[in-house]
Amino acid sequence: MPKDMPDNVAAARAALAYLDIDENAAAIRSKSRDFFWYSPILKEKMDHLEADFVVSPRSEAEVIEVLKVCFAHDVPVTTRGAGTGNYGQAMPLRGGCVMHLRHLTAVKEIAPGRVICEPGIVIRDLDAACKAHSGQELRMMPSTFATATIGGFVAGGSGGIGSVRWGALRDFGNIIRLRVVTMEAEPRVIDLTGDEIPRVSHAFGTNGIITEVEMPLAPAYDWVELMVSFPEFMDAAQFAADLAGQDGILIKLATVIEAPIPENYFVRLKDHLKGGENLVLLLVAPHSIPGFDTWRKATWPQAEILYDSTDNDWPRDPGPVPEYTWNHTTLRALKVDPTVTYLQVRYGAPDHMEKLRKVRETFGDEVLQHLEVMKEGGRVMFACLPIVRYTTPERLDEIIAIHEEIGAMIFNPHRYTLEEGGRQSADERQLNFKREADPKGLLNPGKMIAWDAPDWDYARMYDYPHMTPAE
Repeated sequence: MPKDMPDNVAAARAALAYLDIDENAAAIRSKSRDFFWYSPILKEKMDHLEADFVVSPRSEAEVIEVLKVCFAHDVPVTTRGAGTGNYGQAMPLRGGCVMHLRHLTAVKEIAPGRVICEPGIVIRDLDAACKAHSGQELRMMPSTFATATIGGFVAGGSGGIGSVRWGALRDFGNIIRLRVVTMEAEPRVIDLTGDEIPRVSHAFGTNGIITEVEMPLAPAYDWVELMVSFPEFMDAAQFAADLAGQDGILIKLATVIEAPIPENYFVRLKDHLKGGENLVLLLVAPHSIPGFDTWRKATWPQAEILYDSTDNDWPRDPGPVPEYTWNHTTLRALKVDPTVTYLQVRYGAPDHMEKLRKVRETFGDEVLQHLEVMKEGGRVMFACLPIVRYTTPERLDEIIAIHEEIGAMIFNPHRYTLEEGGRQSADERQLNFKREADPKGLLNPGKMIAWDAPDWDYARMYDYPHMTPAE
């Protein structure tokens, strides 16, 4: 037990000693961290953060017990899954208790079009269970599906593989139901459906602990993985957008990567690249391949198939193509060059191509484009996670401001609060539910500005005044 553990925290820990509590100091530190280090800003500000103790409940009843005890002792509780989030969502700003949901992995029911499960199950395992049961799969998942949990995705994610067909995670129908436990003297268990779901989806566990998830399913396919090469980036972007608009061709992923990202950072592709290739990475349903080939040859003769998972002579395959997309693109870049960073940009329809063109003309190779084709309101648009040459925090803020002047929306991954990483405004649904479900404000404190500083003007980065100081 840490020597400087506050008395109230020590009392809560002692009261929960019969549960699965981690005693190892290195494990406590590890379970207090996520992928916040993607951001040089957050790495400097949050690297020291650590829980006082970690507890891993084995049932919803034990979740309730943890919340009840910590409420009684005024101990903050930060919940986590695998910790694959990128901006400190699962990091305890005030120490206290980290509640790790790694034991809550049950698949409770699989039915036509839906699955009910506990939040701690790894997404890859959940997807495999659905395929084995009835040939179904999750509609949408992050590129970190091999390690991320479904609860973490719902509480911290926004889209991913599948968004080219199904839109954002927040869109109606992409989550069916969430079961949530409140943090009160006597915690309640509440089922949220319909327009109640946004109260806790993408809320970082600030206003309730998810203990059960019901998600929609779609027919499963052995998706054909493709890498398509283009000499010109804007052609690659238009190709991907046009393909997403071909309703008869079923795809699950369309990612556009600007040169020289592939040759600089995709190590396993180097022997197959000549240099200067702009890539489009695709998942295409097998029955759509003939239609795709016909369409591609007729409309995009300059498109060259670099890799086809079903027909290639590569002595070593590149690994799963989806693991070159979404947040994995940034991860691969950081492994080669830790000095770069990234942004999260939205090029909304219908002028997404024009916004993209202006950004490229403005920044050149200071901001290299990485597009993810999505649907928004049924229309094709781009999410973008560009690789940014990082110099100073001030220049990063300038880059963000210029994007916004051009009309590209920024979801800032260099901030740890819900509002600053989103639309820079309070979500009244989440705030009101926090008032109801977390009256002491003990759930993941510091992540919701509207709770702490309702008049914040967002002109500067929010600095949570109670954050555990660095030693």
